[in-house]
Amino acid sequence: MAWFKRVEKGIVTPTEQKKETPDGLWYKCPECKTVATMAEHKRLLFVCGNCSHHDRIDAADYFEFLFDNNHFTELDADLTSGDPLRFVDTKEYPKRIAATEHNTGLKDAVRTAYGLSGGQPLVVAAMDFKFIGGSMGSVVGEKIARAIDHARKTRTPFLMISRSGGARMMEAGYSLMQMAKTSAKLALLAEAGVPYVSLLTDPTTGGVTASFAMLGDFNIAEPGALIGFAGPRVIKETIGKDLPKGFQSAEFVLEHGFLDFIVDRRELKQRLAQLLGMLRPAPVAVPEQREARRVSTKVQ
Repeated sequence: MAWFKRVEKGIVTPTEQKKETPDGLWYKCPECKTVATMAEHKRLLFVCGNCSHHDRIDAADYFEFLFDNNHFTELDADLTSGDPLRFVDTKEYPKRIAATEHNTGLKDAVRTAYGLSGGQPLVVAAMDFKFIGGSMGSVVGEKIARAIDHARKTRTPFLMISRSGGARMMEAGYSLMQMAKTSAKLALLAEAGVPYVSLLTDPTTGGVTASFAMLGDFNIAEPGALIGFAGPRVIKETIGKDLPKGFQSAEFVLEHGFLDFIVDRRELKQRLAQLLGMLRPAPVAVPEQREARRVSTKVQ
């Protein structure tokens, strides 16, 4: 009868023997509310298996699945911001940088690296939104510029993964100058005939959208990403009208001709390999080869 009738009242398990479910084992999709294990969610590259909602991920996550066997060489890993304007808001800028470095383990809002992706060489610059909203300061611009220089010198395709709230207000004009600098470097990359693919993720706004994010030979985006210059709220307050449904979503931007295609994160590596396979830059002829061709022409 003890199977059907409680013999002892209350919970009698001692406190030290109780087992708690560890945090971080489960994931609940913010869109469709589907629950899955975090292990499964990570296996799907942080994309909901039910509705394909794309969670925001960090540069390290992109590097892990884009580079073969997660093997890559990072560029300028220790580059950090100065404080040229002695900027102070609620706290001094150097203290804000130090606190953000401590909380995130990052030196700034972008990481750059090169390695093999799908067996092909690739240079990647990936932004981290958790570092002051992925804002573009002088370090972000400098690291992207140096990554472009590396891609140009080695004739390696360049992938830019943008996720940013725009220019960093603490650096004012220094931040805005990164728009011109990165755009100029991309012009040199184009002159060299080296492919540039720009991947826009959620959100990509402000000065980042107005410069390097929209200058790709191919501009692509993740599903549902917010893409624009000013935010929807600011635009609505400015024009005094309701905005179209889905305004500034990746799908809206694609429909209006500002993107080439939208790619699911789970298919990104394969699509990149196919695209770069078609766009592989031709090798530069060394002087001896050019001279040999001139000699053979004379002989004929």
